[in-house]
Amino acid sequence: MMRDDDWLQAAFDALPARSRRMIEDRADGKTLGSIGQEHEVSRERVRQLLLKAQKHLCAFADAFVGDWRDRLTTLTERSAVPQSEVAAVLSVRDQVGLGPLVEAVGAEHPLTWAGPLRGWWTRSPDALEMLLRRGVEEAPLRGEDVAVTFAAAGVPDEVPLLDLLGHPKSPLVPGFEGTWLRRRARGRDAAYLFLLANGEPCRAEELLAPTGIRRKPAVAEALRRDERFVQLRLEGKWALAEWPHLNVTPYPNAMEALVAVLTELGPLPKDALFVKVGERYPVTPWRLHQCLLDDRVGITEDGLIELVARGATPIEETEPARPASMAVDPAGNVFGVRLTVDKDIIRGSGVVVSSWLTWRLGMRQAPMVRTFSIAGHPTPIVLKRATSAAQISSLRVLVKENGMVGGCEFVLFLRTDDSTARIEHACARHTCPAVSEPSLLLHRAE
Repeated sequence: MMRDDDWLQAAFDALPARSRRMIEDRADGKTLGSIGQEHEVSRERVRQLLLKAQKHLCAFADAFVGDWRDRLTTLTERSAVPQSEVAAVLSVRDQVGLGPLVEAVGAEHPLTWAGPLRGWWTRSPDALEMLLRRGVEEAPLRGEDVAVTFAAAGVPDEVPLLDLLGHPKSPLVPGFEGTWLRRRARGRDAAYLFLLANGEPCRAEELLAPTGIRRKPAVAEALRRDERFVQLRLEGKWALAEWPHLNVTPYPNAMEALVAVLTELGPLPKDALFVKVGERYPVTPWRLHQCLLDDRVGITEDGLIELVARGATPIEETEPARPASMAVDPAGNVFGVRLTVDKDIIRGSGVVVSSWLTWRLGMRQAPMVRTFSIAGHPTPIVLKRATSAAQISSLRVLVKENGMVGGCEFVLFLRTDDSTARIEHACARHTCPAVSEPSLLLHRAE
């Protein structure tokens, strides 16, 4: 007896083998011409066979789900719908035979700058790219802001956003520490985000590494032409025009200015403290909130900000939202962090991660450091909690030893009971970017 969710599979299996192969080829993005060459028939003959197969599948759908056209028509009004959701609406298993049914109601793959988005459907093919470009308009973006920004622009959550952003035709390019920059303004965007994260003015030479600009004069010239930046003439440092009270101060950074205010004035309400620091040092409230996590600063019983050295209780970070890329076992002993091999990992840069990880590990102030040993490696993995971010030390050697290349996915496991770590290659073999490099696959198999 056929199960309720098997009718589509039965309909697909009843097709001639050649028709089934052609449907699979079309789902993989092959053209009618290339399919015809493979089967030694004309392009028009391929079109006829596909249309015949579609009518066959639609007849089965009419028999088992009478209102399937109405269901799919309503569903595909959205900008992008994953095929798995199409299957759920029809109460069938997700398989390649769904494609002809969705096309029968006028749906297509959504268009993006990377081309058609396979595995997704819509009756408004241009809508998704419009939403993506709306998100791009908010660039430059910090890594932690990407998902929120594009969600606010209306991009569906499950769309492979990072894959689209990393495409050669994307209007954005990856920058330092997970940031995304406009392709035609990458240097200036990188300088903006670096200054924003740093929270204080910097000299041009300090901006060479994050911007990728090789010469100090070129940095100065680029920033001079951008109204987002101003130069503090007396000391030559660069700052953001949005920072209030841009003046020369004796403090090397925001944290020292905050400590100086507390040292001189004693305990203060948070808002009053921020005002006093802002009068002495050009800094954003966002940066000052980060400074409150420093181990020199605490809170009194009556809620005032004071120095820990004078009896205040250190301020601990509240629990951040857990990102989908992180998990912990029920016993709270093994943490998993899913990552993708990108340019920063390949060149040996540290990996910026959500502070949820450090919070769950008890690292709720800054600066704090924890190390995890790797079997067979003299150098451990170092997890740091600074005031501005959490960061894992370079994973380049481990990635290389596991046969991974750019685009590969892997999971970093951290054990808390014995402070050890390991990584596992997480790519599906048929989609792994290392498949094209046989020597790497051999290494992985060993």
